[in-house]
Amino acid sequence: MIYILNAPVITNFGSYSFKRISPNEAKTILSNGFVSAVGHEGTARVISGIIRTEIPHNRVAVHMLPGDKAVVLWLLDRPEEGHVYSADELGKIPCELGLLERLS
Repeated sequence: MIYILNAPVITNFGSYSFKRISPNEAKTILSNGFVSAVGHEGTARVISGIIRTEIPHNRVAVHMLPGDKAVVLWLLDRPEEGHVYSADELGKIPCELGLLERLS
């Protein structure tokens, strides 16, 4: 299964790999289908803009199994606690994309 997450989280016990990827790599990984687990609409819009692919917001729980992968938005600054950020505000926070893969 391929997921897209709004933060790098370990969703289940196991061994994982996490590496930086480019927007083009993310788009390629997601091109054959994915499950969005991005629970915040503004974050989904920011990711959509970065990878030029429509990412729906979808608040669901994910429990990755061995072999599952997730494209992840990684904010490089810690957001203010309790503040719900708009897409414009989130777009100003430095970020990178990562690929989280459950190995075992």
